[in-house]
Amino acid sequence: NIVTSSSKSLNFPLPLCSASEQVCLLASTQGYGLEHVSSLVKLFESQHQKATPTDASGTYASKTSIDVTPPKTPPSVATIGMVGLGAMGQGMAQSLVRSGFSVQGYDVWAPSVEKFAASGPSGMSIAASSPAEAAKGTAALILMVQNAVQAWDVLFGAGKAAEELSDGATVILSSTVPPSEARRIGDKLESLGRGLSLVDAPVSGGVARAAKGDLTMICSGTGSALRSVRGIILAMAGKESNIYNVKGGVGAASSAKLINQLLAGVHIATAAESLAFASRLGLDTRQVYDIFNESTAWSWMFQNRATQMLDADWTPHSALAIFVKDLGIVLNEAKRLASYTPMSAVAHTLYIDGAARGWAKESDAGVVRLWEAAGSDVSGSASVKASSPAAYQESVKPLPAEATLAALPAEYTTDLIESTKARVDSGAMPVLVALDDDPTGTQTCNNIDVLAVWDVGTLKEQFATDCRGFFILTNSRALPPAEARELIVEITTNVNKAAEESGKAFEIVLRGDSTLRGHLPEEPEAVEEVLGKSDGWVFAPFFRQGGRFTIDDVHYVQEDDQLVPAAQTPFAQDATFGYKNSNLRQYILEKCGSRFTASSFTSITLEDLRCGGPAKVEEKLLSGERGVDRV
Repeated sequence: NIVTSSSKSLNFPLPLCSASEQVCLLASTQGYGLEHVSSLVKLFESQHQKATPTDASGTYASKTSIDVTPPKTPPSVATIGMVGLGAMGQGMAQSLVRSGFSVQGYDVWAPSVEKFAASGPSGMSIAASSPAEAAKGTAALILMVQNAVQAWDVLFGAGKAAEELSDGATVILSSTVPPSEARRIGDKLESLGRGLSLVDAPVSGGVARAAKGDLTMICSGTGSALRSVRGIILAMAGKESNIYNVKGGVGAASSAKLINQLLAGVHIATAAESLAFASRLGLDTRQVYDIFNESTAWSWMFQNRATQMLDADWTPHSALAIFVKDLGIVLNEAKRLASYTPMSAVAHTLYIDGAARGWAKESDAGVVRLWEAAGSDVSGSASVKASSPAAYQESVKPLPAEATLAALPAEYTTDLIESTKARVDSGAMPVLVALDDDPTGTQTCNNIDVLAVWDVGTLKEQFATDCRGFFILTNSRALPPAEARELIVEITTNVNKAAEESGKAFEIVLRGDSTLRGHLPEEPEAVEEVLGKSDGWVFAPFFRQGGRFTIDDVHYVQEDDQLVPAAQTPFAQDATFGYKNSNLRQYILEKCGSRFTASSFTSITLEDLRCGGPAKVEEKLLSGERGVDRV
C-alpha cells in the first residue's frame, strides 16, 4: 500500500504491484491478514484441492529415474534429425555433435543451416534442405520450432518429416507448446502404426547454456521412449542432475514448462516495473540494481535482464514475442482449468502492448520502455559502470586504405617460413594448443586437427600423434563471462594433465575475433589460473584477408577504400563484447580495468617487424621488467 500510494502521488503506473496489492487485500478479507505471507496460496485453492506436491492425477516432478549414464561406446542412435536451428537449437545441435552424434539439421532460415554445417566436423554437422531430409533414416528427431502449429506441419504437413523417420523412431518435442497439443502430436504419431513415439521434452536455461550443453531438460513420455533417447537428452543436458522426469505421460512436461514460463515472464515484467519506479523516484538505477542483486529480492531474471534495461540494449537474446506466445498459453490453460492467474494476466498485457509498439522481435527486457511515457528513463538514470570508459572519445580518424598500406615499410626481405618450419619440425618447440572461441577460426587453417571434445584421454591420444599443434573448438564466445572462464579452466587443466602424462611440452594460444570481440581478461586469466602467471600477454589481432590491420597501436577494419578504426564499426556495438577504443592500449585498459596501467605496454610495430626482423622483436620482448603485468 505504501508503494502504490507513492506511485499514485507521482501519477506513475505500477500494474503488477497494484495486482499484488489486490491479491493481498483479498486474502485479508478471507481472514488471512495475520497469517504468514505464504498463506496467499490458499486463495488459489478450491474447496476440494489443497496445495501439495502432488496434483489430482498424481503427477509430480522428480530427478530423472531413467538410466542416463553416459555410454562408454558410441551412441546407439548414430544420426539425429534436428529441425529448428535458432538461438537455442543451434547450441543444442552443436552439443549433440560434440557428444559424438551426427546431426542432420534444418531451419527455415538458410544462414542458420550454413552456420550449423560450418560449426562441426564434416559428416557430423550435416545441412538438410527440408524437414523431411533432416528426418530421413533417423531413429530420433528433435523439434525446436516456435509453436505447436509449426511442429505439426513439420511432422504431418508440408514438412513430411514423419514419413521419412525410421520405423520405431522417437520424436523429441523441445518447443514450448500447450500440453494438449503435445498429447495430440503424440497420439498422431502412435496412430501411424509404425512404432513411432513422442518424448515431451521442453528445455530451460537460455542460449548460453544451450551452447554449453548444460540445459535443464523436463521430460515425460513412456519409459521405453525415454530410454531410447537417454544419450541424446544427456548430451544436451550435460549431467544427470539437469534432467527431470515428470510423471503423467506426454503433456506432463509441457505443463511443467508452463510454470517456468509463468515465473520467468512475471519476473521480467516485475524487474522492469521496479527499475522504472526507481528511476521515477530519482534513484540511480544501476545502484539500485547492485543493491538488490545481493538481497532477498534477487531473482535470476532480475539479474540477467536488468543489465539490458540499464544499458538500453534490446539485442534479442530472448525475444519479447516469446512471452506474448508463452504467457498466452499459460492463460489459455488457466482459463480451461478455471485457475486464478492475475499476475500472469497483467504481465501478458504488458508484453502485448510492447509487441503492438513494434518491439516483438527485440529483447523481452525492452518491456521496460512502456513506463517512459510516465517519466521513467531506466538507462538514463543509471550511472556509468566503474569499468566503462564511456566518457572517452577517441580522436583517431579513418585512413585511406591504399595510400596507407602503400606507405608502410617494405616487407622483411629474408624468408622466415622455411627456417621456422624446420625449427618446428625438429621437435624442439612445444606443441601449440589453440583454444578457438568460435568455429570461424579453424576455417582459415589447413591440415591441422580440430578437437570438439577435451577429455584427458582424447588429449593424450592427440599428443601421441606427435603433431606440432592442434585446435580445440571451445565455442566460449557464446557463453557468459563466468561460464567462459570456467570452461577455459577446465580445458587447460585437462591439457596440462594430458601433456604431463604424455611427456610433452605445450603452449596455449587463445584464438579470438579479429574485430576485438571475445572474453578479455577472463580467458587469459583462466589459463594463468591453471598454469601460473605468465611474463606477459602477446595481443595480436590481425586478419589480412578480412582487412583487419593494426597500425601504430590502432586497430582498423577495412571498409571499401577506408581503414576505419574498429571502435567506429558495427562490431564495436556488439551487445556482449562492445567497446569504445580502437587504440589497443586503451582497449585493454577498458576491458581489463586495474590489472594494467599505461606503463604496462610494449608495442612491436610494423616497422620493428619489417625493418628490424626477429632480432628487433626479441630485443623488445626481453626489454621489459619481469614480475610485473605486461602486454
